[in-house]
Amino acid sequence: MSVDTLTMNLPAPTPIRLSEAALFLDLDGTLAPIAARPQDVRPDARRTRLLDWLKEGLGGRLAVVSGRTLEDIDRILEGRITCVSAVHGLVRRDCDGSLHQPDPHPGMARAVAALHQFAARDPGLIVEEKGPSVALHFRLARNQALDARALARRIAAETGLGLQEGDMVEELRTPGPSKGDSIRDFMDTAAFRGAHPIFAGDDATDEHGFAEVGRLGGFGVLVGNPRPTHARFGLRNVEDVLAWLEAAR
Repeated sequence: MSVDTLTMNLPAPTPIRLSEAALFLDLDGTLAPIAARPQDVRPDARRTRLLDWLKEGLGGRLAVVSGRTLEDIDRILEGRITCVSAVHGLVRRDCDGSLHQPDPHPGMARAVAALHQFAARDPGLIVEEKGPSVALHFRLARNQALDARALARRIAAETGLGLQEGDMVEELRTPGPSKGDSIRDFMDTAAFRGAHPIFAGDDATDEHGFAEVGRLGGFGVLVGNPRPTHARFGLRNVEDVLAWLEAAR
């Protein structure tokens, strides 16, 4: 994937035109601040009201595209969003409620067991089982980062699982669709077709989504620190994202 833009050179996006847009939003680091433990992210009244308003203004052309499980997304967003891509694109719930999900890779049980065994060495290590993927979080055990990354690479090589590196997390996943694939699939449905796609996200896993909305004539918004990206616009943090969304017209 060729990436040739830096966020330090990216302007802030202008307010969204609701009548024209299809909006795709990451969750952690975009709609909600990143927490040390995934379970610490909780519903927020301001965010819930904003999503209700956006969904109505967009005529339903609103989807959340996240690495979290579907159940976790529904918990945090209080079940407000039907159109959801979860587990970095491996799980997709369409706007009619239909669900698309692969069977876990045969190597997943081995990966889960190995990560739990590794996590027993430090209470700051957290294993998050997601069905077709499993994540090892080490934000609370940064001294374990090198060993955690080495273990994840070894498991991926031995099992054939995909390896997805994130912000203080290593994730082993069943090979399958990415966030960009989910955005393409949403845009191919009657609810989204013909709209101008916009995707806001913060992590390296969002680059497939930025590339896809660009290919479809829209644009990406990178949230957070400068790095190479396919996004055309940038915002500093979650508060800036919420303010930008609230300025939609």
